[in-house]
Amino acid sequence: MRTEYDAFAVSYDLEYGTTRVDLAFYVGLARAAQPPVLELACGTGRVTLPIAQAGVPITGVDSSREMLARARAKVEAAGTLPATLVEGEMRTFQLDERFGLVIIPARSFLHLLTPADHVAALRNIRAHLVDGGRLALNFFVPDLRMIVEHSASSLGQALAYSHKFEDPETGQEVLVWRSLQHETYRQRIYARFVYEWVDEQGLTVARRHRHYTLCYLYRNEMEHLLARCGFEVEALYGDFEGTPFGEESTEMVWVARKT
Repeated sequence: MRTEYDAFAVSYDLEYGTTRVDLAFYVGLARAAQPPVLELACGTGRVTLPIAQAGVPITGVDSSREMLARARAKVEAAGTLPATLVEGEMRTFQLDERFGLVIIPARSFLHLLTPADHVAALRNIRAHLVDGGRLALNFFVPDLRMIVEHSASSLGQALAYSHKFEDPETGQEVLVWRSLQHETYRQRIYARFVYEWVDEQGLTVARRHRHYTLCYLYRNEMEHLLARCGFEVEALYGDFEGTPFGEESTEMVWVARKT
């Protein structure tokens, strides 16, 4: 079954495929865990591959066939690795194995849009963990200034230039335009991106559109969700270096243990 994420598998991989800020954190947890490890919303394999290359058996689950196709190509190109890739959705996937560690990097937990979705996913994750197994995930701290700036009553839906990067496959510059709209009463962010490939003459030679919806969460909400679903918070960091979560933190990095 096709998903909304299939359409931007290519642009996602080009833009985020080389991101390394969280790799040492997740690989370190994987090395210390009872194998195997499970990664949910594994995408194109950005985190899956380094964990497998570290010799840790890992299963990656994603709902997008296109994302998984790119991940499989990377695993195959790297040679024989202890990595398995499975199509599935984090609320409903069913695997025979039980895991010492489940990870959800890259803020992917926020793609779940309702409390029922959050509870279903966390309870399903718990059922797939060994006794005492751990869950690790990260997502951003809601920025009240950005919420006000891009609220539904503002002009947040207008496209604005965001950033640019180079396409390593073509060498062309890619301009990224972004629109954000926050719906505060449901804590949702509606994001739209337009990617423009520009040649040496400055002409747009290709264009791709990407859109998604996130449900942002606050610290106390997540603590309640974890407790409700049978987890105990082991650590909450403000970054991937293990800095304690505090007033200036922009990221929540959670480690919770199955109780």
